[in-house]
Amino acid sequence: MRGEAPKERVAFDERTGIWSVYGYEETLRIMADTDTFSSGISRVVPELAEFTEGGLTTLDPPRHTKLRKIVSKAFTPRVVSDMESAIQRISEELLDQVEGGRMDLVADFAYPLPVIVIADLLGIPAEERETFRGWVDAMLSGTMDMSLNERSEEYDKEFSRAIENIQNLNSFIAEHAKSRRTAPRDDLLTRLVEAEVDGERLTDQEVTNFAALFLLAGHVTTSALLGNMILCLDQYPQQRKEVRDDRSLVPSAIEEALRMYSPFASISRVTQTEADVAGTKIPADQLVALVLGAANRDERQFADPHVYDIRRDPNPHLAFGRGIHFCIGAPLARLEGRIAMNLLLDRFPDLRCDPDDPPAYLTIPNLTGAQKLPLLLTAEA
Repeated sequence: MRGEAPKERVAFDERTGIWSVYGYEETLRIMADTDTFSSGISRVVPELAEFTEGGLTTLDPPRHTKLRKIVSKAFTPRVVSDMESAIQRISEELLDQVEGGRMDLVADFAYPLPVIVIADLLGIPAEERETFRGWVDAMLSGTMDMSLNERSEEYDKEFSRAIENIQNLNSFIAEHAKSRRTAPRDDLLTRLVEAEVDGERLTDQEVTNFAALFLLAGHVTTSALLGNMILCLDQYPQQRKEVRDDRSLVPSAIEEALRMYSPFASISRVTQTEADVAGTKIPADQLVALVLGAANRDERQFADPHVYDIRRDPNPHLAFGRGIHFCIGAPLARLEGRIAMNLLLDRFPDLRCDPDDPPAYLTIPNLTGAQKLPLLLTAEA
């Protein structure tokens, strides 16, 4: 699993042409300085412009501020809290299908749970979930680092496949969003279409890009979080016992898993002017990777940063970002994680990783999570 923090705070990779920032304080400062560090990465990766238009993660103020207000009108805390009973029901139904004394946490539970929850929230019919599952799977199966310099034939093919899958997903969601303008329903897509601030509504492209990002990022975060938490508890059996016996520790155990293994290991910014980061000069118009997985293990910020501690307090990790781009779906991911972990511990108090069938991990470089996670569910003989 990724997460070891390099000693340097800033490094430049001549092969890819990308700057990486590893320090916690430096990452926090960059997140707060939108005048110097833009979220609009299409400035240096123009192929992404079509898919980032109106996307909250790729906009800067003041446009970001306006769109976030509109989206927040639709995706309210009440919408999230109203999902609790549905998440509980879906989780129970998935675990009811588990037979025998073993399961693959990802295939049987952690993967389908967030897909079903978010699809239901958006109003995508159950019979159409498999339509987009292939595109999502393909987007999560990449193996190559982003590069601005080295463009091999293999890289171009993988990049083209990724673009095609994003186009397919966006087209699929766009059709559903378009239908809500003439035939509204009681779902998030309708609320996104109808949400308004100061007489302004989201465009079709903005609705589509937000919904696609919400589906993809929401799925990745919850699926990876559940797997990563099980891996942490398996590595620390005494803490697993404490969480199992005292469920008030589940929320802090979730936060510590997010710190230890951040599902999105890095996010990107672009320098708008020359910037000084930890004494290193980064020129304008450079792609900067904020390596959250390393920042969350910065020993200047976290004592014993490579130790999983369910009682770590405070725990100001950056797994959900910080500031104006703090993940709008974080409350939903936390709710799903809490319900899912409590139910897993209720059903399978002795669950543990299978020592004879090791996990397989996501291959895409900026994601941290299991692709396969075999578990044994019964007590050891």
